[in-house]
Amino acid sequence: MRTEPRFPAVADNAAHYESFYIKAARPGGGRAVWIRYTVHKAPGAAPAASLWLTYFDAEADGPRAAKATVSSSELGSPEGAFIRIGEAVLEPGRARGSIAAPERGASWDLAFEEGAEPLRHLPYERLYRSRLPRTKFLSPYPATTFEGELVIGGERVPIAGWPGMVGHNWGAEHAERWVWIQGSDLGGRPGDYIDFAAGRIKIGPWTSPWVANGRIVLDGEPRRLGGFDRIYGTEITEEPTGCEFALPGKDVALRGRVGARKKDFVAWVYADPKGPEHNTLNCSISDLQLTVERPGHRAETIEVEAGAAYEFGSRDSDLGIPLQPYPDP
Repeated sequence: MRTEPRFPAVADNAAHYESFYIKAARPGGGRAVWIRYTVHKAPGAAPAASLWLTYFDAEADGPRAAKATVSSSELGSPEGAFIRIGEAVLEPGRARGSIAAPERGASWDLAFEEGAEPLRHLPYERLYRSRLPRTKFLSPYPATTFEGELVIGGERVPIAGWPGMVGHNWGAEHAERWVWIQGSDLGGRPGDYIDFAAGRIKIGPWTSPWVANGRIVLDGEPRRLGGFDRIYGTEITEEPTGCEFALPGKDVALRGRVGARKKDFVAWVYADPKGPEHNTLNCSISDLQLTVERPGHRAETIEVEAGAAYEFGSRDSDLGIPLQPYPDP
């Protein structure tokens, strides 16, 4: 498989969180779905598992969201699958599940293609085994296409040829502050994408500068973005509903902005296994503008309209958007 679950091997006295997530946006933008299968384990405690779903519609008053949390008895990693939570399963090529709740219930049954090769955000394999960074992340399917159906609040939403991705992260605690930015089919070119995460890490009383890791693919050519050796030159100016950024990379320089209207963001509580919690915003129908410079190419401006993902997480207690009425876990 392109990745494997880490939670089955976590020691009883260890802290751990883990997330498998899906983002898919309608061609042309304006609608998107974001689904998460997560594990949360405090030291000395049994893990809890949660299903999260957000449906974004630019024509609606705001996103519709649902969440359900179950005990460790309903969590598993069946052979050939990434994770099972109750009857919900994420496995290579398919994601299905449901959340039962009055007026907030949801279900999904999605098939996805192999698509692009996996993206390992961290530049060295040893970083996936080391203590730092405390968050490990990769995208086993960084560019794929989804088919199927979503049902949210009784409304059926057909998913036909929606480009998107499947991601996976895990660790002992979240970054002190982070942003995640993703866009598919850049410039209308199927298979081209951008996917990067940037974080500031708390080490004792010290908080690191922004460290970004990811990839941009243009004309089918992958180029690594950021890295620990490119902290100088990495600029992130983040706000709850938007972000401006400049990223150096391997044979590429990138500047851009991502953001959306306040009404189109969902706000969740993300708990650290050892506490305290973060407040996290996500809009998967964000607008993304990029200016890309590559050797041998003219500078290129690329836009993704109402179809990019922007996630912002911090310990800030009031980000100006009401939190969904669910604790974490």
